[in-house]
Amino acid sequence: MVDIQESMPKTPEQEQAEQDRQIDASLGRIRQKFLVMSGKGGVGKSSTSVNLSIALSKRNFKVGLMDVDLHGPDIPRMLGLKELPEVNENRKLNPMHYSDNLSAISIEAFTPNKDDAIIWRGPMKFSAIRQFIADIDWGELDYLIIDAPPGTGDEPLTVAQQISDSKAIIVTTPQELALADVRKSINFCKAVNMEIFGLIENMSGLTCPHCQKTIDLFGAGGGEKTAAQMNIPFLGRIPIDPNVVACGDSGTCYQEIHSDSAVAKGFDEIAARMAV
Repeated sequence: MVDIQESMPKTPEQEQAEQDRQIDASLGRIRQKFLVMSGKGGVGKSSTSVNLSIALSKRNFKVGLMDVDLHGPDIPRMLGLKELPEVNENRKLNPMHYSDNLSAISIEAFTPNKDDAIIWRGPMKFSAIRQFIADIDWGELDYLIIDAPPGTGDEPLTVAQQISDSKAIIVTTPQELALADVRKSINFCKAVNMEIFGLIENMSGLTCPHCQKTIDLFGAGGGEKTAAQMNIPFLGRIPIDPNVVACGDSGTCYQEIHSDSAVAKGFDEIAARMAV
């Protein structure tokens, strides 16, 4: 006998209620959620998201990496991921698998031409991020790392609203221009009641390959000083290493190739703090 009520199309309200249920169910299987954000572009936020995810996965945690930088989705290229997400038996999409412990999703996986511009207004971004949570079969995760675009716009606001227990990791470089913008990110988190896990000072010094002296291209210590002034935890400094750029461009794992580097050790130390 056909259930007439089941066969009738759902109203928008019913569809949203069903998606809300799926979002709650998905998030309930994820132990900790971290939003990686920055006040401005060019500070290495996406490379920080990737390297923190890899560092946590190397500690044998199950990690998901969600790329909500919808206009500049770089995560698949940085991880060397080219396959398309597949629909599973539960009619959900499987995220792209980087390793046994790390999977990722990005809007770039759904665009036929990777160089096409994504021109979306706020409501479409809101819907896409909700779908990333509800329709992706993340499974049981220890950590979900969310890579947000620079600034305090629709994407980080949507994450704050939809994932109320997420914690912010804010990335900056040492120079004052970046620090002025990062203070806005800190105040954004306070305004939306998002806990700030801490601040990372990225691109903090370059070791000369010839004389081994440190060159402070962007200054030094500004991130730690800002964290102290704003009363938030300082997670550490990550130095400049041209190999990070080379590995990101080629989609190879920096931490596997340069496991003894100061950068790899810096990310592992931050991952250790996240694992507490």
